[in-house]
Amino acid sequence: MTRGHLPRRARTLLLATALLAPLTLAGAASGAPERPAALAAAAGPGVRADAAAGAPDCDPTKSLPPSSSDSGPAVSAIRKRGVLIAGVDQNNYHWGFRDPATGQLEGFDIDLVRAIAQAILGDPDKVQFKTVPTADRVQAVQSGEVDLVARTMTITCDRLADVAFSTVYFQAGQQVVVPKAAGAKSIDDALKGKRVCVSSSSTAQDELHRNPRGAAAVKVVGNDLDCLVLMQLGQVDATLTDNAIAVGQAAQDPTVQVIGPAITNEPYGIAIAKNAPDLVARVNQVLADYRSGGGWQASYDRWLAAYLGPSAGPPPAHYLP
Repeated sequence: MTRGHLPRRARTLLLATALLAPLTLAGAASGAPERPAALAAAAGPGVRADAAAGAPDCDPTKSLPPSSSDSGPAVSAIRKRGVLIAGVDQNNYHWGFRDPATGQLEGFDIDLVRAIAQAILGDPDKVQFKTVPTADRVQAVQSGEVDLVARTMTITCDRLADVAFSTVYFQAGQQVVVPKAAGAKSIDDALKGKRVCVSSSSTAQDELHRNPRGAAAVKVVGNDLDCLVLMQLGQVDATLTDNAIAVGQAAQDPTVQVIGPAITNEPYGIAIAKNAPDLVARVNQVLADYRSGGGWQASYDRWLAAYLGPSAGPPPAHYLP
C-alpha cells in the first residue's frame, strides 16, 4: 500500500515513528506552536523546588571552571582509546534523531557531542554513539558504559548526588502536549481527569508525583516519542514533557499543540561521572568556546529556529568557586 492510500491516523503514526523530516517541517511551517518563553533564553540559575528540597544551598547550574588541559586521567583515557563514547537519544526530533534518509544520528545534542570530539580528538567523527533510554542515563554514566550523556537531560540537585554535570547549555521548562481536538486552554484543562503520559525517570514524572494536577492516571513509558504515539492511538490524553521536546512533537504532528506556560525550570547539562572532574572541566571549556565561537548559534539555527523562533543566545555559564 502506498503512503498516499494510508488512512489519516496511520499516516500520522508513520510520521511519529519514522521522524520524516520533509513532512514535519511542512507541519511546523503551517501550524507551529507559540515559542515558549523559557526556551533558548539566556536565563540565570534556577532550582526546581522539589529537587532542591533538603538542599537549600544547592545551585545545580554551577559547574567546575573550564580547562583546556587534556592531561587528566579521564580525558587521557579517551585520547588513548581514540574515540569518545556518548550516550544520546535517537527519537527526539531535532535534538537526537536518526535521519530516515541517511540513517545517521543528527540534531542539536549530536552537534554538541561532535564539538567535544573535535576538541579532544581533533575529529568530530571520532564518536561512538550509544542510544540510551531516559531511565538509563544515570546508570550509563555511573557504569562507565559511556563517557558522557548529552540527551536533553535536566540538571537537578538530586541527580548531582549520582553524576556530575557540565554548565547549562540549554534552558527549557515543562509544558503539556495535547491533541488540538481536545480543546484544552490551560495546563489544568489538559491534565485534570485525564490520562497523562511521561517518560520513565524524567523530571516530568517527578513533577506529576509531586503535583498530579488532578490527573486520572499516569502512563510511564521509555521515551517521549512513545507518548506521542500513544496520544495518536487514543490511549492517553496528554503528555507532560520539556517544552524543548514538546514543540518538536508539535512540529512532527500538526494535530497536536503545546499548552503552557512552563511550570518548571529545566536547565540542560551534559552528564559525566563524578570521578572524572578533568572531563567535566574539559567539556566546560568546549562549551565556553561553543558559545563564544558561534557553534551554539549555528546549531540552534539549523535545528531549532524553524519552530522555536529567533534565539536569545545560549544560557551563560556559572562556575563553582
